Amino acid sequence: MSQRSFEILDVTLRDGSHAMRHAFTEQQVIDTAKGLDQAGVNYFEVSHGDGLGGSSLQYGLSKVDELKLIEAAASVCKTSKVSVLLIPGIGIKEDLQDAVKAGAEMVRVATHVTEADVAAQHIALGRELGLKTVGFLMMAHMASVEKIVEQAKLFESYGAEVIYVTDSAGYMLPHEVTERISALKQSVGCEIGFHGHNNLSMAMANTVAAVQAGATYIDGSLRALGAGSGNTQTEVMVAVLERLGYQTGIDLYSIMDVANDVVAPFMQRPQEITGSSLIMGYSGVYSSFLLHTQTAAKKFGVDERDILVELGRMKAVGGQEDLIYDVAQSFAVKQAL
Repeated sequence: MSQRSFEILDVTLRDGSHAMRHAFTEQQVIDTAKGLDQAGVNYFEVSHGDGLGGSSLQYGLSKVDELKLIEAAASVCKTSKVSVLLIPGIGIKEDLQDAVKAGAEMVRVATHVTEADVAAQHIALGRELGLKTVGFLMMAHMASVEKIVEQAKLFESYGAEVIYVTDSAGYMLPHEVTERISALKQSVGCEIGFHGHNNLSMAMANTVAAVQAGATYIDGSLRALGAGSGNTQTEVMVAVLERLGYQTGIDLYSIMDVANDVVAPFMQRPQEITGSSLIMGYSGVYSSFLLHTQTAAKKFGVDERDILVELGRMKAVGGQEDLIYDVAQSFAVKQAL
């Protein structure tokens, strides 16, 4: 294994599921997994965008069963390990057990930033199954530094080996990332990770801030494929961090090739900062709300920006996607008066 300063975990095949409307094919997953493995990425994530068990009418039906995708990815890897995301309440313990049978070797148990206490049994199960087990604090901008430390200590007490600060909405600025990562480094004994989104064009700057503050796991996605405006772009991140003197352990040319020759051809739209995703970052709204919001805006004939701003004011969180349609309908009613 190459010497490396930290682990870059690629989420193209999980966060990218949102942008792909959960329509990854087995061949797309196999080709991407092969490329990541050959480039030297140690961990990459494969799941429905909302994690194990996410394929549903509420979160979007997967084109291919995620267990088949996990198995397909694991089957072509020589050194890379497949991670899965599990959100308690969406995924259940049996989903994780099935994912392990399919080849998963890491689980990231994700909760809202103030709800770590719902993850105890899932983190314990991850450890029992021999998985690298991670606690994933979503929407980290919605809590104070003190609250994040409190929640991280809960994750650590349950057995998490890595704890992530997750900028789900692409809302955070570099100094806010530094504050959170630094506080966790001083307060817990396990490793710290960072997952960014690019709604305010801050994903790369925030990732650099996280690394400089001591994060040892950082997320990216190829061509930035992910929810909202996408994630920190993996291949660009490798180049930037190498220029800063860090050792990523990833071959730059190989990771560029899988991004441009494998992922770019199947992307459904350019991963750019549109008006809506900018408003999501500005308002601090969960990134996976975008496609639901666009659908609701079209259905009710209202401005999607009004929906997103209102969701931000209401502090809506993942799992409340049905609220999007209620908000859109309320604007439509007001317009008709």
